[in-house]
Amino acid sequence: MYFKKATLDDIDTIIDILSDGRNQLAEAGVNQWQGDYPSRNQITEDIMGGSAYLFNEDDNATVGAVAVVPSPDTTYDTAKATWLNTTEPYRVIHRVAIHSSKAGHGYATQLFEKMIDHIIRRHPDIKSIRIDTHADNLPMQHLIAKMGFERVGEMVGVYHQDDVCYVYEKLIK
Repeated sequence: MYFKKATLDDIDTIIDILSDGRNQLAEAGVNQWQGDYPSRNQITEDIMGGSAYLFNEDDNATVGAVAVVPSPDTTYDTAKATWLNTTEPYRVIHRVAIHSSKAGHGYATQLFEKMIDHIIRRHPDIKSIRIDTHADNLPMQHLIAKMGFERVGEMVGVYHQDDVCYVYEKLIK
């Protein structure tokens, strides 16, 4: 398994993975990503900013997608959080999805393990990693906690007007 920085040639693959993720969430009754987020414009910005990655199997088949965004991330400007790291730099994990055709094989855990390692190796100056997820997305909350992140707060209405999201942070030692 490995990460590959996405290019504009990969946009349709990322959109497909995120749309599939949106459908998985809807089927589970989670109101996350239902609507215009993440949009094609957001994914284009991720790619142009060097933040979009594909997660591939060793045979180069794409399993998932993720964005790793540098600080400061204005997404958290209104969060009610007690940050573990109150200074920069940090990285933020956004828009994580594993395609449903690859579900049930431990790819989400592998993606997080590889992604965290990737962030630490590529950005040795960072102090922490942040992530958030919808209050109803119990599987993602479980995975985030399993990977050593601590819930530090919440934010309301950042992605959609009434959405409650939990905010997490992991210190890098």
